[in-house]
Amino acid sequence: MHPNPIYHDADFARNVGFARDRGFGVLAVNGADGPMISHVPFLINAEGTIAELHLVRSNPIARALKEPLAARIAIVGGDSYISPDWYGVADQVPTWNYVAVHLTGTLALRPQEELHDLLDRQSAAYEEKLLPKPPWKTAKMSEGVMDKMMRMIVPCRMAISGIDGTWKLSQNKPDAVRLAAAEQVKGYGFGAETDALSALMRGAGDGETQGSD
Repeated sequence: MHPNPIYHDADFARNVGFARDRGFGVLAVNGADGPMISHVPFLINAEGTIAELHLVRSNPIARALKEPLAARIAIVGGDSYISPDWYGVADQVPTWNYVAVHLTGTLALRPQEELHDLLDRQSAAYEEKLLPKPPWKTAKMSEGVMDKMMRMIVPCRMAISGIDGTWKLSQNKPDAVRLAAAEQVKGYGFGAETDALSALMRGAGDGETQGSD
């Protein structure tokens, strides 16, 4: 997370909504030889207090969950390099704009009998985004195949104790400067989802305070 508080102006609902809508992030827990990392799809409950996910049984994180562990899920959105020339004012420096939300909490294994329901709810949430396509359901699997595949994965749940978001959108610049950079991001930015990032920069609003990039 960027230390400048100006980039942490999103409220709880916006940060949770962003994480829930993305539904995919980087799970990290501490291991004996350093951080253990996995890229995971997840669900967040309505209150923003629980994240549910599954892991391959052979995943080092799953193997380490003999007891609950402190964990973090990092979810990233659009990002782009920002050239100082794009601001249209002197004495600027290069930077990188981005959106990221971190969920922190305690990760634990769940009973295996909860797995099928979790997979059904995960696939339903993701398939809903593909409408009007008829949703895929686990019931479409051949008899016995689903049970065989489920033996390879385990359900997990993270009790969320903290949510923080960095929305670095040049809101530390005057509006005209921020909007000029947003236009250049749309036309020439490189990174990920630059059109979406440009739109967020346009909506960042009323930046008048100069600050560190």
